[in-house]
Amino acid sequence: MELKYTRPFLNKLEDIFAESDFVLRYEKGNFKAGYCLLKDMKVAVVNKYYSLEGKVNCLYDILRTISVDESRLSDKNRQLYLEIRNQLNTP
Repeated sequence: MELKYTRPFLNKLEDIFAESDFVLRYEKGNFKAGYCLLKDMKVAVVNKYYSLEGKVNCLYDILRTISVDESRLSDKNRQLYLEIRNQLNTP
């Protein structure tokens, strides 16, 4: 899967969070990796000062590491989420 560093692609990644039980927040902070993931509280916090490319990379990394209830996702979002998750199995 090729990452697209565009606003519409960022919106698609954000839509997956909107349909899941995770809360996505853009906040200022001193994040070493650009984001902070609170799995127990199901909150993902991304540095709001990151560039578009940085935000896409952060959301992509987060979606690769968390488990989302696929039954809550629309067909388009489920397909994108599965493509992202399948990247874990590809070297």
